[in-house]
Amino acid sequence: MASTYRKRTLSKGKASVGDARNADFKYKGFSSKEATKSYKLYDIELIKQDILNHFYIRKGEKLENPNFGTIIWDMLFENFTQDVKDTIAKNVEEIINYDPRISVDSVAVDSTEQGIRIEAVITYLPYNLKERMKFDFDSATSRIS
Repeated sequence: MASTYRKRTLSKGKASVGDARNADFKYKGFSSKEATKSYKLYDIELIKQDILNHFYIRKGEKLENPNFGTIIWDMLFENFTQDVKDTIAKNVEEIINYDPRISVDSVAVDSTEQGIRIEAVITYLPYNLKERMKFDFDSATSRIS
């Protein structure tokens, strides 16, 4: 059986996401949302897009895997109590830790005028890099910004 994907390893000193022609990538993927002509994503940008894609799926929507996805879309119109915040934070941790390429360090949940704001500090494990990511779940447009 032929392999669809070619496995590439990341060489020392080539951990940047910059020049796609000269670098060996650990992760290579595709996104139809990119504004560039190539639609290709590599390494950290691919991981970010995978996280975002996971947050766009409501829990129970994925066929053959009803436990996949987030509960946040269903919580947008709930009273914003401490229990709701804790439940959302736990769900965010589960989603981020679902991907073996990253781990969550901290999660903060807050309400906004139009929805819910999530701030998470994550670590990209293969690169040992930390980043603060912000997600605004907007109830008016059903979008994440």
